[in-house]
Amino acid sequence: MRDHFLLLIVFAVCVSAVLAALQRDTLHAQVRYGLWLAGAFVAAGFLLGWLMYPFPL
Repeated sequence: MRDHFLLLIVFAVCVSAVLAALQRDTLHAQVRYGLWLAGAFVAAGFLLGWLMYPFPL
């Protein structure tokens, strides 16, 4: 598993599932919030990666 995008998606799904289960009461609200949160994690990862791209190590 050396693909960073795949690791980003696995991390986003795991963390958003836990946070959704802790913060929402009904299953419908948990699924909706979890999908929204996972999308936000992936979008933030893309945005941060795009912003850091011009800077060398």
